[in-house]
Amino acid sequence: MILGMPKRLVWGYIALAVFMAGDGFDLTFLSRYLVTQHGFTSTQAGLCFTVYGLVVAFSAWTTGVLAETFGAKRLMLLGGILWIGLHVLFLTVGLISPVAAILTYGARGIAYPLFMYSFVVLIAQSVDPGRLASAMGWFWAAFSVGLGSLGAFIPTLTIPHLGETGTLWLAPVLVGAGTLMCLFLVPKAPPEERTAERLEGADRARELLRGVTILVENRQILLSVIIRILCNLTLYGFPMMMPLYLTGQLDDSQPWFQQTEWMTLWAVMNTITIVANIVWGRLGDRYGWMRQMRWFGFGGMALSAFAFGYFPHLFGANYAMMLIAAVIFACSVTAFVPMGAIFPALAPQHRGAAISAHNLASGLTTFIGPGIATALLPLIGSLGVIWVYILLFLSGIVITFFIRPPQPGITDENGRMLPAGQRRRARAGTSLAH
Repeated sequence: MILGMPKRLVWGYIALAVFMAGDGFDLTFLSRYLVTQHGFTSTQAGLCFTVYGLVVAFSAWTTGVLAETFGAKRLMLLGGILWIGLHVLFLTVGLISPVAAILTYGARGIAYPLFMYSFVVLIAQSVDPGRLASAMGWFWAAFSVGLGSLGAFIPTLTIPHLGETGTLWLAPVLVGAGTLMCLFLVPKAPPEERTAERLEGADRARELLRGVTILVENRQILLSVIIRILCNLTLYGFPMMMPLYLTGQLDDSQPWFQQTEWMTLWAVMNTITIVANIVWGRLGDRYGWMRQMRWFGFGGMALSAFAFGYFPHLFGANYAMMLIAAVIFACSVTAFVPMGAIFPALAPQHRGAAISAHNLASGLTTFIGPGIATALLPLIGSLGVIWVYILLFLSGIVITFFIRPPQPGITDENGRMLPAGQRRRARAGTSLAH
């Protein structure tokens, strides 16, 4: 391990960052681009994101069990190939009409979960459970480098020269590079962890179905799905809403900022998350997963939603105040890094099914996050949507009290907190191990 990163998967983290950079090119400007350049309404643009998120949810749900059954690396390669083909289809056919855009952009949602969440399975198969949050911290750091930082920053350089359409055509280059890295540099899971790949017939079908039945069989998994959905609502809702809100494209907003200022703000936020993901992963392994998610995660996300919604009204076009909002957002959203460790800990005998449940929730949040804004903006306005997000985050605080994952050195096998002295001794042992 290198500061919590498994050495054998270093190239996997790099491949993920490069792949997600290409996937994130359109995140900060696509909604405004469709409205201003192609004549879509804000609702039609939002529907593209909403349908995309729904497809992502389905793809993500199936990926965990599929990756464990057919091989994580194989699924990653399939995801890369599908992404390139479907993105080209979106650019050549999808921009003709809103319906075509919704169908083709939505279809592209099949691809990135195959790459991204299959790598989660590969991590779970390769890392000791007591170090899994640290490894997942690096996973989300790589995700932030790609989707958030490079994916947001590179378009600020290319759009002035190539335009939005030209920038969109650059995305497959990075996705292709990440896929090639996976092909040549990322190892398969250790042989002893690939037992599901050797299943046949009815056993394989039963393992695939467990990705569905585990939600009924394991109440703790179901509650974890709910908080996994809640924790990232604004991570996916704001890229659809804020480019319109902050630039005055909504009826109850003003042109406080330019599109490039919003894109830079989002890139800064995601750059902060690179370090914060690693830090929170280490802290979660040492001091407890649930407490940091409860107070720093959900509490901080409620505060950041308030800041993004109200700072423009309170301080006008004050970019420094928006940077403060972005810092709060970055330090809060990354506190949920342990989610990737909690699911396998709650169902250690069926990690693929547990990770599928995690991935389902991750996908649903990409659907529900922008879906809330799309459905409610015409009804309750921008600040009304902000308050819906805030109330949902506060409900997440309550739900975390009912989830008790076993965590080595922090809790007993039933998820109850160990005595303070025993936790200190476990932390001391962890420090010596590193």
